[in-house]
Amino acid sequence: MKIVDVKLGMLRVPLVTPFKTALRTVECVEDVVVMLETDTGHIGYGNAPATAVITGDTHGSVIEAVRTIFTPLLLGRNVADLNSLTRQIQGAMINNTSAKAAVEIALYDLFAQSYKTPLYRILGGGENSLTTDITISVDYIDKMVADAERAVERGFEILKLKVGKDIGLDIERIKAVYAAVKGRALLRLDANQGWSPKQAVLAIRGLEEAGVLLELVEQPVKASNLEGMRYISERVKTPIMADESIFGPHEVMDVIQRHAADIINIKLMKTGGISNALKIADLAGLYDVECMVGCMLETSIGVSAAAHMAAAKAPIVSKLDLDVPSLCVHDPVVGGATYKDADIILNETPGLGIERIEGLQLLA
Repeated sequence: MKIVDVKLGMLRVPLVTPFKTALRTVECVEDVVVMLETDTGHIGYGNAPATAVITGDTHGSVIEAVRTIFTPLLLGRNVADLNSLTRQIQGAMINNTSAKAAVEIALYDLFAQSYKTPLYRILGGGENSLTTDITISVDYIDKMVADAERAVERGFEILKLKVGKDIGLDIERIKAVYAAVKGRALLRLDANQGWSPKQAVLAIRGLEEAGVLLELVEQPVKASNLEGMRYISERVKTPIMADESIFGPHEVMDVIQRHAADIINIKLMKTGGISNALKIADLAGLYDVECMVGCMLETSIGVSAAAHMAAAKAPIVSKLDLDVPSLCVHDPVVGGATYKDADIILNETPGLGIERIEGLQLLA
């Protein structure tokens, strides 16, 4: 199975409600879609969102990287040379992790297709039924409470609250949502680097003393401030999770050795794709450090790839934050994994199982 063409497209999917964090507000998912075509007629799909405030990637940078760096590297190559290809993709340029992820996802999709097996099975197997949380965007208190109650009514048992804009108001938001869903759903917090170390300790301790039980607090401080994260971890009972601080295996080792966080959040768009995500999970497993698999605001192409990887790496991966298909007005991807509120069912068809993508605009 040799790669004979690399095509690019743009895919736009509206969100049900604007996605608001301490870093940005987004109203629709917009992805660059990578399609690797083979001499056997098979197509591998990958995607990359523009998340400049986290990865530095824009749509333009992804398109340029795929066209000028990765396409010459891939054309004429055999999909069976997966490890060699992923090493070359990772070494062809620094950073540009979302572009690398899009290409890697499409490669892994083809590799699994070549063996006529679902991606999660080629990665090691596991259960094909998964459960995700859902994100509650930072907003007015009444809106966050209403969104949380609606999510619980849909069957979500884990809610991730976005906070980090105003710590005093954040505490009020958290207490109000907790009171509304107590006994019906677990709460996770994501401050998206919005607090200082001292603010985070004050807020988390105050919530603990008020009887607010939190499953975890994600990335409370700036990504580069590992000492600040360690300062928090040593002073609160609630587990702290590193997200933006983690891109690849080297950052994972730094976090683990500094005892900066209790949990690692793996996202394919930060790791540069599946190959490094697998390394991170294995490395965390060596140190008995729990992992979550999350996603950016991206379509179900990348979300499904992350879900397949997560299934294969359970129980090291014990938590999922793969809710974007549930946040979108519709899913344009036909075939593959299915998303029904909190439930994700992985496909049993080869690779990612994608048959076609509705509304995809091919780029010249």
